[in-house]
Amino acid sequence: MSMPNPTQRLISVDFFTTSYRVVGKTMVPTSGLSGLLNDPTTSFMEVMDARLARLHMPSKLVDHYEVVRVVKPQVFAAVVARREDLGPQALSRGGYVRVTEYPVRITTPVYELEGTLDWSGRFDFSVIMIEGTRDFLPLHEAKLTGILIPALKVESPAMLFNRRHVDLLGLISQRIQE
Repeated sequence: MSMPNPTQRLISVDFFTTSYRVVGKTMVPTSGLSGLLNDPTTSFMEVMDARLARLHMPSKLVDHYEVVRVVKPQVFAAVVARREDLGPQALSRGGYVRVTEYPVRITTPVYELEGTLDWSGRFDFSVIMIEGTRDFLPLHEAKLTGILIPALKVESPAMLFNRRHVDLLGLISQRIQE
C-alpha cells in the first residue's frame, strides 16, 4: 500500500466495473478523484478497505480486502458522496471557461446513467467523446442503473464516467414524449 503524502487525502468511492461494485477508500491528490482517474502516468489505483459485491447480487458482500488494485480503463463509473471529492470545479469541468449544463442519458454495455454533464460551449458529441486527454468526465445529480440488473440503482450528487465505455449519449431536451 502506498503511503500518502501531505497533499493527498482519503475519500470514499464506489467503483463500478463490468461485473463488480468495489466500495472503499482511495487516496486522491489535491486535484481530487478526477485528477487521479485522469492521470495518464498510471493505469491502476489502490482501493483501501475494499468491499466487493457482484453486480447481479449487489447487496451480498463477496469479499473484503485491506487493499485491492483496480485497473482504471476497466472502470465504467466512480461515484462519490460529495461534488467536492471530484476535485476543484475548474478541473472537473475542464478549465476556467463558461460552461453549459446538459441533462443527458448515457448508456454503456453494462449501465445506464442520467445526470447533468457540464460542458464548455455548445454540445458537440464528437468533441465530448474524442478530444482531450481526460477519459473520465463528471456527471452531476447522477443516477446509475444496471441494464440487466435494474434493481441496481445508485444516486449521487456526482460521479465520473469513463467515456471510452459509452455506447450512446442522448440529450434529455431532445427526448420525444410519447
